[in-house]
Amino acid sequence: MPPVHNSFQDICDQSDATVMDVGLVAPSMDLNAPVSQSNPPEAPSTSDDMMKAMPATPAGGHLLSLTDPDNPQNWPFNKKVYVSSVTFSFAWVVFVIPPAFGATAYTAGIAGVVQRFGVKMQVAILGFSLYFIGIAFAPLITPHLSERYGRQAVYLASFPMFSLFVLGSSFSHSFGALAVCRFFAGFFGGPSLVLIEGTFADVWSAQLTVAYYSFLTLASFTGAAAGPLIGGFLVAYGGWRWTQWIVLIIGLAVYLFGIAQPDTYPREIQRRRAKRSKQTLNLLKAESGVTLREMATVTFFTPLKMLVSEPIVIGLSLYVGFIFGVTFQWFISIPAVLGLTYNFTVQQVGIAFSAAIVGSLLSLTMSVLMDVGVLHWCKKNHDGTIPEEYRMLPAMVGGPLVTAALFWIAWTAKPSVHFLSPIFGTALYIWGAMSVIISSISYLFDAYSPRATLSALTAAASFRLIIAAIIPIFIIPMITNLTGAWAVSTFGFISAALAPFPWILYLFGARLRANSGYNPRGMETMMMKDDMGHDKEMHMQRADHSV
Repeated sequence: MPPVHNSFQDICDQSDATVMDVGLVAPSMDLNAPVSQSNPPEAPSTSDDMMKAMPATPAGGHLLSLTDPDNPQNWPFNKKVYVSSVTFSFAWVVFVIPPAFGATAYTAGIAGVVQRFGVKMQVAILGFSLYFIGIAFAPLITPHLSERYGRQAVYLASFPMFSLFVLGSSFSHSFGALAVCRFFAGFFGGPSLVLIEGTFADVWSAQLTVAYYSFLTLASFTGAAAGPLIGGFLVAYGGWRWTQWIVLIIGLAVYLFGIAQPDTYPREIQRRRAKRSKQTLNLLKAESGVTLREMATVTFFTPLKMLVSEPIVIGLSLYVGFIFGVTFQWFISIPAVLGLTYNFTVQQVGIAFSAAIVGSLLSLTMSVLMDVGVLHWCKKNHDGTIPEEYRMLPAMVGGPLVTAALFWIAWTAKPSVHFLSPIFGTALYIWGAMSVIISSISYLFDAYSPRATLSALTAAASFRLIIAAIIPIFIIPMITNLTGAWAVSTFGFISAALAPFPWILYLFGARLRANSGYNPRGMETMMMKDDMGHDKEMHMQRADHSV
């Protein structure tokens, strides 16, 4: 992919760890050799001296040069496919950037939870929502863990804990125990969702950004659809506890498959290589922060501030949060609608969710084709540089599809209309929803400087997960009080109000970014006041990448 304003690799390196972890080495030194503490390089005395002393940036944001065999992008193709398959599988089981199998399999057994524990439907739905609340903590914590211990350690430590709490869910003898286990299953499963983007960016070229991000989103939606599809048959033949057992069984298989995965994070590769050679690294401090105060600022206080002060973050967080909430209330409302309106069994409801897989594939195809077309056009008209606002093209199509699908489903899900109509509407909705998500997150990757991007992505991720947890709790009362048609139409009206936002960003996004206090130039000015040498080097290197 031609260079954009920020390298995707730069952002992903920071999004779960740091962006520019380049040692302070003189230009004449080997960039791959660890720097000994016993003979550290002389620090530049001024910002001008520092800029003159800047080494060439290796591998587009990596610590490792393009020719280094330890650089994950130089690994054999089969090794890269293996690592990608492992991270894809981990996320599929837990719930990739939207929640997947581990979250939605529960919905097939909600009626059993109501019967077994004698709770109301809304209370039973809490077991679904608490899973999302647990995952919402992952963007706040995971960057700091992976920065210190690498990606591999976080994957292999958090996933077994996730599995143990899934096991606890299946053995729960009270709803309180079930709710606690569901929360902590989400809490420990969340890191697999945060790390996958950085892992893919470590391994694959930035030219494949849209393609592999589309596949990541595909994993989440197909995983979400597979939950009730498989769970429906399990509930019918084994009871609600089997919705948790199947997650545990698949999780064990995935863990065994991935236990041999190598670490892909360049900073950790450097640390391990230095340890083997018994040398000491002099790495710059992590962009995600070193002290508790710094870490809290980057992944908590700044995201909160951006959610109320930054127009781009506010708009995209609201839109993607709404999409998430509506998508995952689907797993509560669709079984109710199909069961009451068409007398569907739990197995038939699960099969109906295969429409989500069809919609996901349509979105994947459209997004990739758009990316290829834009790339070809930009090579002829923009010297190969893709304007950030072009990221919004899939959402510009997806937004109207979401609105149309919601009204379609609202007024055709009735006995006088064939059951295939709302099912086709579901496919249309997922097509649009997935397109909006792909565009929105890709745009946030490009819109800000690396440090601000980490905060923006944290804000958007946690916000949409919280919304996805809240809306399902209220969907049954909405259907009861407003009727199904008007309940879904309410979502349609909200969608219609939000649909113009991708068009607004396409037309005026560049101006909004230029006026933002978090734009690269503005961020450079602000951060130089705190740590001039460090951040000056970081931004100079990022500028080199865009050349």
